[in-house]
Amino acid sequence: MAAITAAMVGELRAKTDAPMMECKKALTEADGDMARAEEILRVKLGSKAGKAASRVTAEGIVASAINGTTGSLLEVNCETDFVSKNDDFLAFTQACANLISENNPADVAALLALPMNGQTVDEVRSALIGKIGENIMPRRFKRFAGSNKLVSYLHGTRIGVMVEFEGDETAAKDVAMHIAAMKPVALSMADVPAEAIAVERSVAVQKAAESGKPPEIVEKMVEGSIQKYLKEVSLLNQTF
Repeated sequence: MAAITAAMVGELRAKTDAPMMECKKALTEADGDMARAEEILRVKLGSKAGKAASRVTAEGIVASAINGTTGSLLEVNCETDFVSKNDDFLAFTQACANLISENNPADVAALLALPMNGQTVDEVRSALIGKIGENIMPRRFKRFAGSNKLVSYLHGTRIGVMVEFEGDETAAKDVAMHIAAMKPVALSMADVPAEAIAVERSVAVQKAAESGKPPEIVEKMVEGSIQKYLKEVSLLNQTF
C-alpha cells in the first residue's frame, strides 16, 4: 500500500478541484496512482451529481447580464443559502446569464445545451454539483432585446429588475430600484392584465356588497376601488 502524502492530496485537488477528503479517499483506493485516482473521482463525482439532482432546490440567486442593447435576468436555484454564496456557484450563474444575453436560448433546456468552457452548460452544472454536493438548476430567465440602452438592479439575491431607457442612466437606475421596491405589474394603467383587473373587481364587488349600500352606490364603490388599484400597480402612476 503506497503512502498517501499531503502533497499528493494537494496535487490531486489542484487537478480536479474535488474536496480534500474525496481526493485522499481516491488516492487510497488507487494505491497512490494519480491517473487512476482522477478517474475514480470522475466516477464518484458524477454519481454524486446524479444523487443530488433529485433533491429540492429551495435557495438560489438572481443574476443579470447586459450586452449592448440585449440583457438577461436569470434565477438559478440550489439547496442551501450557504451554497448560494459559493464563488463557483456565483461564477456559474453569471456565466449562464451572459450566455442567455448573447445567444437567446428558447428555454432552460436550450440554455443547458449551450457550449460553456469546452463542454455544455449541463455538463458544467453536473461537475459543479459533484464538487459542491448540492443540486443546482437554472429555473427561469427573461431575455431583453431592443434599440435602447439597458440598466439592471439587483436587490439582494432574490429580486432583479431590468429597465430599457433613453436619457440619464442614473435616473433609469433609480427607476429600477423603485420597481424592485414597489413591484408594479405594468408600465401604465392600460397595460395592466385583464385577468388581474377581473380578480380585483371580484374582490371589490364582494366587499361593496357587504356594505348594504344601494346598487348605484355599490357600483361607484367598485369603480373607485378599481381605479385605486390601477394607480397602485402601474409604474407611471406610482408616487416616485
